[in-house]
Amino acid sequence: MGIIGTIIIGLIVGVIARFIKPGDDSMGWIMTILLGIGGSLLATYGGQALGIYQAGQAAGFIGAVIGAVVLLVIYGLVKKS
Repeated sequence: MGIIGTIIIGLIVGVIARFIKPGDDSMGWIMTILLGIGGSLLATYGGQALGIYQAGQAAGFIGAVIGAVVLLVIYGLVKKS
């Protein structure tokens, strides 16, 4: 159930990030799921590096959405190049 739960949360986080960031982001469901999972990882490790989270502590839902939005902005910049 852990992997399926991660995929479902990744999808929800990715969809919310795509709604928050304005613009046309043409990506499929798999890329949206990967965006959400990547956002969660970015928020977790970035938060640990900044001292927001303790080692072994995962980022919360809002942190994952913020990480996904950051990844979406980076994805848009790379895609334009």
